[in-house]
Amino acid sequence: MSLAPFVPSPPEVVRSMLQLAELKPGETLYDLGCGDARIVLMAVQEFGAKAAVGVELDDGRFKDCSAKIRDLHLDDKIKIIHEDLLKVDLSEANVVTLYLLTSANEKLKPNLERYLKNGARVVSHDFEMPGWKATTVKELTENYGHSHTLYMYKR
Repeated sequence: MSLAPFVPSPPEVVRSMLQLAELKPGETLYDLGCGDARIVLMAVQEFGAKAAVGVELDDGRFKDCSAKIRDLHLDDKIKIIHEDLLKVDLSEANVVTLYLLTSANEKLKPNLERYLKNGARVVSHDFEMPGWKATTVKELTENYGHSHTLYMYKR
């Protein structure tokens, strides 16, 4: 069951998401609906995340991501899970990134509330988490005028 269409976040948006989350070296990031793995790759390569886990249900994207991670020799730091993101154990996450529809965020909320430890951060691209109050909302505008809104929540 797909919770959102695959729409890749531009690199500058990914970087802003990780900056907003204050991802630190030694932390673990989970990207729910990881698409082409761009967030988990940047988390490890540019931000020094200890580990990054991408969760992807689509068979083709899962295989492509897994191959890309192996080819880059990052499989000791990045893991792609082929699973329903509503069922994933998130207890190791310091940061969770999302680019899902608001309706999908609503379905995901019980899992986040169940697993996330105090201090964990959730950054959602363009879609709010119903019932949660964002600690920070950041507006971005790309060079060609497309705007993005990032919502950061702390547990």
